[in-house]
Amino acid sequence: MIPAPAPSSGNAAPRILVVDDDPGLREVLVEYLGQHGFETHGAASTTEMDRQLEDAPPDLVVLDLMMPGEDGLSACRRLIARGGPPVVMLSAMGEETDRIVGLELGADDYLPKPCNPRELLARIRAVLRRRAGSECPGAPPSEPVLVFEGRTLNLLRRELTRPDGTVTLLSAGEFALLKAFADAPRRVLSRDQLLERARGADTEVFDRAMDVQISRLRKKLADADGGDPIRTLRGEGYMFDATVERRTERPA
Repeated sequence: MIPAPAPSSGNAAPRILVVDDDPGLREVLVEYLGQHGFETHGAASTTEMDRQLEDAPPDLVVLDLMMPGEDGLSACRRLIARGGPPVVMLSAMGEETDRIVGLELGADDYLPKPCNPRELLARIRAVLRRRAGSECPGAPPSEPVLVFEGRTLNLLRRELTRPDGTVTLLSAGEFALLKAFADAPRRVLSRDQLLERARGADTEVFDRAMDVQISRLRKKLADADGGDPIRTLRGEGYMFDATVERRTERPA
């Protein structure tokens, strides 16, 4: 398990680690993000990334896909499996299939290279906003949850508890998507409406990538009978077919 970022004061700058073997681009991104309120560090390889993760776990990793040695997809898989920080992937290949694979592995966002530092900044801020609350120090004793069909979605810890008691961690994208569904139960949402609710109107997401996110979410929602409350309405969009109750619960 990768150590979680150490609790810090409300004024502490979020730590960002940029992992890219291109020294010119790495330095540009580190400097630009540093000028916009982040504590930013660079790593030229996944080996160097691992050392920095142990020394000072970041709040987010910007990870290049194509690097000598271990590539970004393998590193992303390791980070997600070990409960690491959120990941924004970069790729010079810029193919839709790369984006899909990255999202399937659990990356929180994806940008083709060369990327505009300003857009990367916006994506990073959006990911951190979606993560907000789950790691805040001094959290209240009661935590907000959404309850539907025996399942419980913890809005602070971003955990989904299924009817059998199994607790499943959700990626930022899966959490945003499930919350968008649960905020509009039994309402038909078009693909555009769902994208806007889940990821923000200013975020470009391919249709296929949305299909991947929904497929992954359905697997995590499925109960012993294989059912889930997400309904596909051909030609219309999707509907979350469940009664949703908002509660507060004290953490165990």
